[in-house]
Amino acid sequence: MANQTQIDQITERVERLLLRYEELQRTNVLLTEQVGVLTQERDSLKSRLGAARARVDALLERLPESSGHGSKTTAGSAS
Repeated sequence: MANQTQIDQITERVERLLLRYEELQRTNVLLTEQVGVLTQERDSLKSRLGAARARVDALLERLPESSGHGSKTTAGSAS
């Protein structure tokens, strides 16, 4: 009887471990998919950021060199 009880306990524990293992496998698949989606989103955002920076840089280059004139006006006002 004692041996049968031990075997039953071991069997129950193995079954619980197998269920937990299957749950962890499903969770791992879902997390792997989520990492893939987030990686694509990150790459897309990095690309959009690079394009936005390039547009801002292009706009800054088109601005006239008036920063020196603005400094003189400010300095003149202070005198």
